[in-house]
Amino acid sequence: MKQFAVIGLGSFGRKVAITLGEKGAEVLAIDKNITKVEDIKDKVVHAVALDSTSLDELKSIGITDIDTVIIALGEQQEAAILTTVLLKNLGVGEVIARAMNSLYAQILRMVGADKVILIEEQMGEQLAKTLVAPQIIENVPLASGHLLVEIKPKKEFIGKKLSDLHLRSRYGVNIVAIQKKVEEINDEGEVTIRTKVNDLPGPDDKISDDETLLVVGSEEEIERLIKEG
Repeated sequence: MKQFAVIGLGSFGRKVAITLGEKGAEVLAIDKNITKVEDIKDKVVHAVALDSTSLDELKSIGITDIDTVIIALGEQQEAAILTTVLLKNLGVGEVIARAMNSLYAQILRMVGADKVILIEEQMGEQLAKTLVAPQIIENVPLASGHLLVEIKPKKEFIGKKLSDLHLRSRYGVNIVAIQKKVEEINDEGEVTIRTKVNDLPGPDDKISDDETLLVVGSEEEIERLIKEG
């Protein structure tokens, strides 16, 4: 199982650590603030209070055994830079660091961060894309450089078979699944919502207005799919 460490348990780091834990990952949560460590210790495998700018303290917890370390020190950018240097010098495989602005992002890359996250810029970009293309519910970047996007079907898609839409030839995208939320009653008599997934949609499958489509394509192809029609 892949092991993760999250250094810095502010709102961002805490959310990353807890979500990784919920997904079944082995997580080591780290912060100088003992209160934050105590607050998260029951939600992750390990939680320790230490100073990540101390080489000896990092060594003491076996940080070199961790596959990926996420540095989420917020506005403590100097500490993030020093922590990045120490981790890379120790031979940690992958270091992901959060930067407060593009200048710190550049510095973090220069000192060895394998990936830098600019939360504010990415949130702004995501908001803008959502406002321009409200049909997009969620998008996930893939290693291939493509996107996996969940979208609401366009009006002209409703009631038509996939074979009638010619999405591959017209836009270069592929529909890999069709999702629909359905109500069910559980054993306690409560109404619950379940997502019904058709993960092998065929050419004769028709699209209804209460479904969403999972589409794979490049950013340009998906943008063209949404805008044209």
